[in-house]
Amino acid sequence: MVNKHYPAEFKADAVALYRSRPGATIAQIADDLGVNRETLRSWVRADDRRRGATAGSAASVAGSQASGSVEDENAQLRRRIRELEEERDILRKAARYFAGETRW
Repeated sequence: MVNKHYPAEFKADAVALYRSRPGATIAQIADDLGVNRETLRSWVRADDRRRGATAGSAASVAGSQASGSVEDENAQLRRRIRELEEERDILRKAARYFAGETRW
């Protein structure tokens, strides 16, 4: 078994990708990025410890927001665009990282 060392930026991006996709599981994200599921799970737990309880309170505030008006809908769509752009950037970085790792 080979122990891989991932850059801190890659770890942070992987955790951010997991957090930005509420319906996704750790297994799905880990498979998409090509990392071990338990490795990603440990990164998420470490991030939880680092962040403390602030993440849960922020999620409940965002979930209780009403999207009845056009401004609310526009804000929601802008957030979704930012999430998708972040996911795209993370996947590009991962592809670059793994492309540089291959030695034929």
